[in-house]
Amino acid sequence: MLRLGRSAGRAMGRSAGHASRIASDALAAQAEYAAEATRQALDAVASPAPPPSACEGGGLWHEARWGPGPFATRRYRLYLPPGAGPEHRVPLLLLLHGCQQDSASFAACSHVSAFARQKGVAVLMPEQALEANPQRCWNWFGVEHLVAAESAILMSIVDHVSSTAPVRDDALFAFGMSAGGAMSMTLALRYPQRFVAVGSHSGAVADSGHNLRQDGQVLHGRPGPDVELVHRRLGRHPLPPLVLIQGDCDPFVAPANAQAAAHLWIGLCHASDRVRGMEPTEVARGGRHAFVRTDWRRNGDPYVRLLVIRGLGHAWSGGAAGQAYADALGPDALRLAWSWFAPELRRRQAAR
Repeated sequence: MLRLGRSAGRAMGRSAGHASRIASDALAAQAEYAAEATRQALDAVASPAPPPSACEGGGLWHEARWGPGPFATRRYRLYLPPGAGPEHRVPLLLLLHGCQQDSASFAACSHVSAFARQKGVAVLMPEQALEANPQRCWNWFGVEHLVAAESAILMSIVDHVSSTAPVRDDALFAFGMSAGGAMSMTLALRYPQRFVAVGSHSGAVADSGHNLRQDGQVLHGRPGPDVELVHRRLGRHPLPPLVLIQGDCDPFVAPANAQAAAHLWIGLCHASDRVRGMEPTEVARGGRHAFVRTDWRRNGDPYVRLLVIRGLGHAWSGGAAGQAYADALGPDALRLAWSWFAPELRRRQAAR
């Protein structure tokens, strides 16, 4: 009887110890999960991803920091496709992430490595700092000096990369998602002579929000930009062609923004320009979202393209499954944009 009691006691002790270890492991796992969730929240990245790496077929990713001054720098990632070098300079795509993204998560979301390798394009992906915006949004809105400073920082990075990497300084494009799309348009409005073409995916119309009250209204498509003010700032510089990609089910950035952006570009044409709108065309391919394409031509050349994707919310079209702000169904946003950018580059080369 005594031996049985001691055996039972030892078994109970082992069981209690095992249960304690399970509970301890569970608490540690919960603590680790909570710490990771807290880190992600503090980092303001909705779907963290590892740094992009060279995919099959080659190409290299570089990471560095640059800016116009020691207190105005940003981290950036640069992809160079196979074959890029001093004897073979390649076009440069400035690709700007949206709010709650960083360059790594946006690279994963957009499948940019595979795209850039296939097209032979260098991709520059600056990253917004938490100190500059707690949600990692690019500051395309707000008071003039803030927008001007943000634009200058980004163009400083472009200039640095153009002078140190094997990229063409006459073949620069800008494209972005949400706040990154609005920032791409903002750069085109401030440095129009630098870009071959630009694009915005689900972005608010640039040059609209100048105070806290307006910033929220802009996402709903109002108020519109002051065309006369922008016109004076542009002077005689013509704007680069613009492509706009917008989901018709976007709950955050109203589709009216894309229409307003198209009308801004058209309104900034010179009086001598001949602008003609084409009839909208619906495009449906396989199981992907259908979209409606509307083009405008300036003096016979492509000028604005508006692509409204049916059923798309506030998400990168053709993005990686499992990433925030991504819709895997497609069509692929980068390829839609490049089908607009590449012909413009060929037209410029032929005109020389």
